[in-house]
Amino acid sequence: MVAIAYSVAFEGIEARLVEVQCSVAAGLPGFAIVGLPDKAVSEAKERVKAAFGALSIAMPNRRLTVNLSPADIPKEGSHFDLPIALAVLAALEIVPTDELSRCVCLGELALDGRLVPVTGALPAAMAAAEDDRALICPQACGPEAAWVDAVPVMAARNLRDVVNHLTDRAPLPRAAPGTIPAAVAKGCMSEVKGQERAKRALEIAAAGRHHLLMIGPPGAGKSMLAARLPGLMPSLAPIEALETSMIHSLAGTLDDGGIMRHPPFCEPHHTASMPAIVGGGRGAKPGQISLAHNGVLFMDEFPEFPRQVLETLRQPIETGEVVVARANAHVRYPCRFLLVAAANPCRCGHLADPAQACGRAPGCGGDYLGRISGPLMDRFDLRLEVPAVSFLELELPAAGETSTQIAMRVAAARGIQTNRFRDHPHARVNADASGSLLDQIAAPDDEGRALIVKASERLGLTARGYHRILRTARTIADLDGSATVRAPHLAEAISYRLPFVAGG
Repeated sequence: MVAIAYSVAFEGIEARLVEVQCSVAAGLPGFAIVGLPDKAVSEAKERVKAAFGALSIAMPNRRLTVNLSPADIPKEGSHFDLPIALAVLAALEIVPTDELSRCVCLGELALDGRLVPVTGALPAAMAAAEDDRALICPQACGPEAAWVDAVPVMAARNLRDVVNHLTDRAPLPRAAPGTIPAAVAKGCMSEVKGQERAKRALEIAAAGRHHLLMIGPPGAGKSMLAARLPGLMPSLAPIEALETSMIHSLAGTLDDGGIMRHPPFCEPHHTASMPAIVGGGRGAKPGQISLAHNGVLFMDEFPEFPRQVLETLRQPIETGEVVVARANAHVRYPCRFLLVAAANPCRCGHLADPAQACGRAPGCGGDYLGRISGPLMDRFDLRLEVPAVSFLELELPAAGETSTQIAMRVAAARGIQTNRFRDHPHARVNADASGSLLDQIAAPDDEGRALIVKASERLGLTARGYHRILRTARTIADLDGSATVRAPHLAEAISYRLPFVAGG
């Protein structure tokens, strides 16, 4: 007899349905799992045997073969324990095959039969909904998976509860969605004294998702400013919340089964490896750029990151997705993040202060910032100097605008962009606009056209730089409530592309 249960295999944030087929045949006793299983899946047979022992179920004195189909897709993770166990029980005629065929199952088995939580419950629920099946998962995964309203989610404590549910002895209740975690504010913008130009740049960056590079001496407030950027950004739209939550579900970083409704903030250390930043490693897991999807990726000490890591950022910045290539698969993750980079003007950080600068100034500044390649530098819409704050400014009371006040203007600008791109599925904010769409929404007036032509000649702008100025100017116009891009908007956008940063 061949019994079938259903589970999922993950390819990026997509979950593909997998048939878990179990055959019980005559022959020497044994238990084999085939279908490209990894080590964790191959070890499932030992956990299944122990869990059966805890339920007083004897393994048959026959040949058991479990096939994971399609067999040419790699199967990774301990979440195959539960479907393998249920397929064996169905083959032994302990649970009904028709009830089992209506469910997608995932969960790791402890040796005493408990169901241990696993990652990826939210994408698995999406796959179950698309195939019109219910989802059975560990109790701890239920609140996360239940956010997909289109699928009944049953969360069980142990294998016995699942067996009782499938045999209709004690049906499991439908799981309820978890709570939405509250936004944790990392301070208010009013606490930042001075740095008015940097605050304005952060507002523009938040309104249009424009990448930002800040250069200044140690202690000028670059990290303090970056940490307050998520507080200026609006809550995630439903589709953004789902995309972001699916990535964090695969990474196992969702809290208490809640869905993410606030922009994530990721700040990797400059010693992080390329798989940690871009994605990869065991199981081709999402990296920091994907975990920052629809949020902020803050890279402090930007020139200190390995050059290979920095250059790998160039394509994801342009395309909004990253492809983790493997010999037998290509895994795609979305990564539309707002990159905020911070750097000192040189290694010692005091290039502008003759009293503290090293003896190699000013050449040390060019060498240090030269670690950022020209093509990567060209992808920053906003570049600005963040000077040191004087002691007189530090003694003054906080008097600037609060994050809430700035966030209201940002939300209004984002609302304009939502309406603008309603019929353009591949663009959500001004930073996504390109080609004829950009020409349509950011066409400057005659005075502005003359200004940007002159700036292009003097600054030697590339085509990418020219288009990024138009995008930034469009965002500035949105913040100003202007339907057209005028010369003042372009002048401010051009001021953030001046060659101080690029030239060191």
